[in-house]
Amino acid sequence: MKHRIFTTSVASVYPLYVTKVERKGRTKAELDQVIEWLTGFDESALTAHLDAETTFEEFFADATLHPNVSLITGSVCGVRVQDVEDPLMQQIRYLDKLVDELAKGKAMDKVLRASKNTAP
Repeated sequence: MKHRIFTTSVASVYPLYVTKVERKGRTKAELDQVIEWLTGFDESALTAHLDAETTFEEFFADATLHPNVSLITGSVCGVRVQDVEDPLMQQIRYLDKLVDELAKGKAMDKVLRASKNTAP
């Protein structure tokens, strides 16, 4: 049985993300930068997904996740993102976690895991 969020359109949730970050003094451009870092979607690709009302399942199926995605750790709604077993749910939780960090005022380089070196 699929979770309801999998078949929810990203376009229906995106305005909630925008409201959340703007309410905390961040910008839509910063939100889009976070989404681009996570998914590889530039502004035109993100806009195309929003216009097409792509579901989260389709959205992440088309995404190329950032190589540092495993550095996203912590809890969202009491769930540790690194412990989520379903790959799609984990990707959605990664996005939620990044949006939360942005809204909480974390520096962009920390949100985007820029200061971490993952070389062996």
